[in-house]
Amino acid sequence: MSNINPCPADASRSATATPRPFRVYTQRDLDRIGAIRHLPADRRFAMKVVSSVLPFRVNEYVIENLIDWDDVPDDPIFQLTFPQPDMLTPSDFSRVADLLRRRASDSELNAEVARIRAALNPHPAGQLELNVPRLPNGDVVNGIQHKYRETVLFFPSQGQTCHAYCTFCFRWAQFVGDRDLRIATNEAGKLHSYLRAQKCVTDLLITGGDPMVMKTKHLAAYLEPLLHPEFDHIRTIRIGTKALSFWPYRFAADADSDALLALLERLVSAGKHVAVMAHFNHWRELDTAICEQAVKRLRDAGAHLRSQGPVLAHINDLPEVWAILWRRQVQLGIAPYYAFVERDTGAHGYFKLPLMRAWEIYREAVQQVSGLARTARGPSMSTGPGKVEVQGVADVAGERVFVLRFLQGRNPDWVNRPFFARFDAEATWLDDLEPAFGERRFFFEEEYENRWLGAAA
Repeated sequence: MSNINPCPADASRSATATPRPFRVYTQRDLDRIGAIRHLPADRRFAMKVVSSVLPFRVNEYVIENLIDWDDVPDDPIFQLTFPQPDMLTPSDFSRVADLLRRRASDSELNAEVARIRAALNPHPAGQLELNVPRLPNGDVVNGIQHKYRETVLFFPSQGQTCHAYCTFCFRWAQFVGDRDLRIATNEAGKLHSYLRAQKCVTDLLITGGDPMVMKTKHLAAYLEPLLHPEFDHIRTIRIGTKALSFWPYRFAADADSDALLALLERLVSAGKHVAVMAHFNHWRELDTAICEQAVKRLRDAGAHLRSQGPVLAHINDLPEVWAILWRRQVQLGIAPYYAFVERDTGAHGYFKLPLMRAWEIYREAVQQVSGLARTARGPSMSTGPGKVEVQGVADVAGERVFVLRFLQGRNPDWVNRPFFARFDAEATWLDDLEPAFGERRFFFEEEYENRWLGAAA
């Protein structure tokens, strides 16, 4: 990792919110990106190979403001946004490369790409089977996920893309054009009908893709009805977004930026807690004047900002990067919220780290910051049963173990119950772990299999 700056730029610098056109590049536009023309031909060809399988999308703001092109290919934001050769297995890469070189038919290429995608665990943690809710009449509500009692996730169809794509994205399957893999809806009525019937739900999370690619009028159509008294139980509206990183102009200079902030102000004034769940992977994403201005405008509108992101090889796998990121966020008024373990999907093989290393990075980063920056929980795995945090490694009763706990669980009774797994230096996910102390199963497994997996079978 390069370009670690222990003293980030002064947050007091001003910014003029001058509108700029949004110009985006996808796989078919790779040859038009001037910044990569100096790269070796084999690397540019490798980008075409990988982006034939995994989605690619980047915009001029990212290219011009976030990437240090003198440090490519090691630059962390280049790794975050541009395809890398090792994101596919050698055999998969070779097969796609051969098809492209001999200009195979679309049907032959598409068949091979579909085979590879199917093997990349496109919907981890059972989200297609286990989290789909139903209305009281039994109708399935598409475009909604309801995994944890208090929180509903909503995937508006107008938000099923992003200003740029993260190469590690665990929702990559939303962006490859396969309707069978996509979770989305534009049926606001069904969302509201479901929420109306679910008085246990307190939090609605608008997610995607990125809901901030939507026009404000579409977002308002989903959110403003929640101001009616029948939705008083919906106390928190969360908006998951990477726009502060990839297109901060959304909050400061787009044609309907003011309308967006006015919408958030109306929600806050009506008593809703509006939480912008910002995805950040490196402190460089915060280090532009327009990003700082966007953060300030959101805070001035009454929104609370929280940040989350996974620990990733090639991007942020040093404690110093996380310490700088958290300090900078606290300085700007963003609360560190989660440090995740990279999910077991997509290019997981390229970005994954052993759980032991992820915990070491988290622990050493926390040691470098004040209490206000120690609010990030992690490293946390978003698994089928729930969010499992690696609390540490310990020697208990003569056995070296991982100490784990649920931060969220399908059964709320699982939350904050410590449990133990045999230490495994190579393990990268919960499925790699075995119970400690000779136990046959983890305490939650039988209930999870009978109550959820069995019901979905």
